[in-house]
Amino acid sequence: MGGGRSLVALLLALAAPIAAPIAAPLPPAVAAPAPAGRDPLPSWVEGASKRAILRFLQQSGGGSADGSAGGVPPAERIAVFDNDGTLWSEQPLYFPLLFCIDRIQKLAAGQPKWRHQEPFASALRGDIPSLLRQGPEALATLLVAGSTGMSSEAYQEEVKRWIRTARHPQTGRLYSAMVFQPMLELLGLLRAHGFRTYIVSGGDVAFMRAWSESVYGIPPEQVIGTRIALEYRETPGGPQLERLPRIEALVDGPGKPVAIEQIIGRRPLAAFGNSDGDRQMLSWTMAGNGPRFALIVHHTDARREWAYDRRSEIGRLNQALEEARRDGWTVVDMARDWRVIHPPQPALPDSTSPAGRR
Repeated sequence: MGGGRSLVALLLALAAPIAAPIAAPLPPAVAAPAPAGRDPLPSWVEGASKRAILRFLQQSGGGSADGSAGGVPPAERIAVFDNDGTLWSEQPLYFPLLFCIDRIQKLAAGQPKWRHQEPFASALRGDIPSLLRQGPEALATLLVAGSTGMSSEAYQEEVKRWIRTARHPQTGRLYSAMVFQPMLELLGLLRAHGFRTYIVSGGDVAFMRAWSESVYGIPPEQVIGTRIALEYRETPGGPQLERLPRIEALVDGPGKPVAIEQIIGRRPLAAFGNSDGDRQMLSWTMAGNGPRFALIVHHTDARREWAYDRRSEIGRLNQALEEARRDGWTVVDMARDWRVIHPPQPALPDSTSPAGRR
């Protein structure tokens, strides 16, 4: 740790606590399809957003997963989801970057110059506002420094270890328990109607592939994201792929529909996002023929999560919100449309809770 305080402790001091209770870090289960006759979306309030989802599924699938009742052929039933802010929370900083900052803190003892060099100095202090003021290039520098210089296998193991043990600085939950329960239900419902569900995210693709199947039920081959350059190397231990210190492809904004076309080769029927970085993906999806669906997750719940949109440095939602309202996309108001935000968990004992360690 290079003598510095942990990132969790630093962020606890920096960030105002949200009102949601601190909960025990139990891994969330992938939502299973609801039995026949049961509400398939129990965490969704009865309202316009829920009705729009169910109406789209009826239109696209004809009520069946195999196409026997008509609707769109099963091979064309593709739904794409952004990850950060759409399937799990993204405050106070995108979680893949928090992973990189944790690694940078561990590596700092061997890099003494980092304490006087930005953006590393701010990362080591846990100064998230300073990092955000330095802009995307600073965040990209942290991504490269914290996630390269090792083999793909070693990186996957680092991520898996972190996702099993690291806790969110404000809620005390494992990061894998910061997923949105209503979206887990939606993923399960789409798959029950014959949809293949993909992640298309600006986050590091290898970071998400390490845990996407256990948390979301989305296998690694259905995860598309920003790519770190790789190089094949033959070592005494056998061939391996080395993660190089440069970003090969950034999958965000207009890069999302490009990546979908290059990797999937079909235009999705449905797209789900939460920020301006998702706008082109949703717009391109809606430009196709036949039944189409676009949904924006609008973070409006300061009590149970966070409330932010047009002025936020993380997950800014401005142009996409205007386009959604103009073109009739579904906009989910988290405070109004979701009965719960994250999966329920029992409270931690006082002696082990993050609050008790402050």
